[in-house]
Amino acid sequence: MIHYGVSKTADIAVARGLAKRMAGTGVTVNSVLPGPTLSEGVEAMLADERAKTGKPIEEVAAAFVKKHRGSSIIQRAASVDEVANLVTYLASPLASATTGASMRVDGGLIDTL
Repeated sequence: MIHYGVSKTADIAVARGLAKRMAGTGVTVNSVLPGPTLSEGVEAMLADERAKTGKPIEEVAAAFVKKHRGSSIIQRAASVDEVANLVTYLASPLASATTGASMRVDGGLIDTL
């Protein structure tokens, strides 16, 4: 998925550049980098497996993460609410000193800093 990596890197670079451009204005700009997330799209992708096994979607998603994203520390898909919690923080006054950052909400998927 080279195209995905290139576009994600470009998004991060643009956000960092915008953060620098907004310096001194009180406006913050950050990137949110979610990992496997149990979104409507992922639920649709896993619908056949769910129908075949009869298991709850959370279990089917966790099995997918364990098989295809083995470095995940939480070993399950994040909920959309868990991702939204980070976005809510970043949009709040509590994050006034957080700018130009790439914020991961990936369940510990990436091993590097």
